[in-house]
Amino acid sequence: MSKEPTLRAVARPSPDFTDRAYWAGTIKMALSRFFVLQVLHDGPAHGYDIARAVERTTNGCCSPSEGALYPTLREFEQGGYLTSASEIVSGRERKVYTLTDRGRDAFKVGLEAWMDATAALTETDRAAAARDQAKGACRC
Repeated sequence: MSKEPTLRAVARPSPDFTDRAYWAGTIKMALSRFFVLQVLHDGPAHGYDIARAVERTTNGCCSPSEGALYPTLREFEQGGYLTSASEIVSGRERKVYTLTDRGRDAFKVGLEAWMDATAALTETDRAAAARDQAKGACRC
């Protein structure tokens, strides 16, 4: 009688929350999706142009790789947020992506959410600066 192997969960190391790269990666991942919608809100584009426009728009903060961009585009298309059509450019077939009305709505909702988050972050920064300044004040 053969004994079946025991499956064990492999512990993943905890992220280093003091590492700026952790936070930058988390932010970039979320923002990249939003900026894909933003680029397409400006007009139809194919994948390479979308990636370059996101990079340009964010001053290099977000640079979606092909491995991240195309699954995102497929997910948006499956959700009805964009459509794609093939066209021939310089003898090569390329998909051109266009936002649907639902995609435009998603962009607007995403923009509102990011603006709310930005306001909260700005207020948090102000409050932290005020606390730091108060701690350093002379208590003679």
